[in-house]
Amino acid sequence: MGGIFGVVSKKDCVLDVFFGTDYHSHLGTRRAGMAMYGDRGFDRAIHNIQNSPFRTKFERDVTDFNGNIGVGCISDYEPQPLLIQSHLGSYAITTVCKINNLDELVAEAYNVGRTQFLEMSGGNINPTELVATLINQKDTIAEGIQYALERVDGSLTLLVMTDKGIYAGRDLYGRTPLMIGKKEDEAYCVAFESFSYINLGYKDEKELGPGEIVYITADGYETLRPAQDIMKICTFLWIYYGYPTSTYEGVNVEAMRYNCGKALAIRDKSSWADDVRPDLVAGVPDSGTAHAIGYANESGIPFSRPFIKYTPTWPRSFMPTDQNQRNLIARMKLIPVDRLIRGKSLLLIDDSIVRGTQLRETTEFLYNSGAGEVHIRPACPPLLHGCRFLNFSRSNSEYDLITRRVIREREGENVSDEILKDYADPDSTNYKEMLDEIKKQLNFTSLRFHRLDDMVESVGLPKEKLCTYCWDKQGDCHKCASCTGC
Repeated sequence: MGGIFGVVSKKDCVLDVFFGTDYHSHLGTRRAGMAMYGDRGFDRAIHNIQNSPFRTKFERDVTDFNGNIGVGCISDYEPQPLLIQSHLGSYAITTVCKINNLDELVAEAYNVGRTQFLEMSGGNINPTELVATLINQKDTIAEGIQYALERVDGSLTLLVMTDKGIYAGRDLYGRTPLMIGKKEDEAYCVAFESFSYINLGYKDEKELGPGEIVYITADGYETLRPAQDIMKICTFLWIYYGYPTSTYEGVNVEAMRYNCGKALAIRDKSSWADDVRPDLVAGVPDSGTAHAIGYANESGIPFSRPFIKYTPTWPRSFMPTDQNQRNLIARMKLIPVDRLIRGKSLLLIDDSIVRGTQLRETTEFLYNSGAGEVHIRPACPPLLHGCRFLNFSRSNSEYDLITRRVIREREGENVSDEILKDYADPDSTNYKEMLDEIKKQLNFTSLRFHRLDDMVESVGLPKEKLCTYCWDKQGDCHKCASCTGC
């Protein structure tokens, strides 16, 4: 994943870019970068932030930078922003992207212009550099951005900074967000996360639509390409990725998570056995907490924090590439509160179950701390398909998903989409038996996932505007000859 932020101002804006970018740190923990246009022309710094937070790594750069135009990024894969010089002039570019057809586009670039790419470690090509190559195939930056948005299979949201202003383009199907903020008559900013500019004195000005391209200066902004009709914004932005204070398409993340918890509680209230009633409701911190509050408010079961996340030093556990390291971080950062666990029946809400490894360890952690029962309520439906559009997880195979491993045990290899569709139906026998097996393997007292229809209702947008690919394989507009929404 990743986040991007940019500012065009009538005054020096280094600190705005610095703090605005820092507010995207929850979206990645590997690399970060800033680029400014000032007295020295284009200036840039890129740092590894795996062992130190963004602010620590860039404090020295901030004192050296100057300029009234700047962009920054948190990148969980490639180093960026990149500084590019081409027939379009000099510019800096930063992206949030996942390019499934990278090899195809690279081959085309070789055939068209006998170009070259800087090779990253492992022989990989920087996706942001590829996007710049696509842009450079056209006569203007705006035309190039439109071309790149249309050619990428996956997702692409980007900022291109020149010496005069910033071009901003939102993903063709709006899978990732982009907001413009305004600071009185002084400056404009553009950001992935809408909350990132509030404390800097900016107010919401405009949310870009799918495929929309704008050009931003210190005096205002101009729409170069209007928003497209089809939207497939990632539902996981609300379930997990998004910061609680962010709002996408008018829907606040925290409020949506309350809705999820409420819907889970309504389903549970009608089916609890007389002898099964949890003593308390808790969320797996941090993303599960708001879901748990919504559940507690609706159910009347007290919300509590039976374990506390030690936040000062431990990063988000999904970020490291090594599974053992992810497990270690997930285990080490949670500290139990014995008085709230021992002898208690706990209902635990997590944002999702992916591999199942961490939640199994969390459950064992609670049992070893004295819990009598651990009921699990994921805030989204069972994940049945790997995400094609965002770097949601580092899974190399769909069999990393616990659901697909259970289905393989029951159905064998090469399961058809029709059978998978049946496993996604919460009213089917296959779905119920899959949940029973997951509950058994992960040692839960009970297990109930959020239903897809309830989750969509929790968001409050029409389903055709949401990407739900990882649950029901709906939302892959790139595969359609003429997408009209699914």
